[in-house]
Amino acid sequence: MNSDAPKTSRKAQIDELLLKLPGVSARKINNLDAYFVSDKMFACISGSGVGLRLPAATATELQFSRDNVMPFQPGGIASTREWIQIDREDAADYVKDLELFQAALEFVKNTRSR
Repeated sequence: MNSDAPKTSRKAQIDELLLKLPGVSARKINNLDAYFVSDKMFACISGSGVGLRLPAATATELQFSRDNVMPFQPGGIASTREWIQIDREDAADYVKDLELFQAALEFVKNTRSR
């Protein structure tokens, strides 16, 4: 993450991208800025990246095929196989991942609540 960019402007850039998607809302959960669809979290900002919930097979494939994707571990705590983190130095570059954000939104929207 660019140390010159304040955290708030990074969040504002990600808000600008994600809050345009149909049905998306934002709120804080466990001190993380999170994004929801149908009252279920599909993405959240953590450290220098954004966590996304995708089908486990897709998440695993992305971890092996892209060097900026890793398991999502907010606060150093491991999450499920469905969660990955995409790191981008410049938050404006998340526009390159819009297709993945949309896939995460659809996956979560169509997943049954536990």
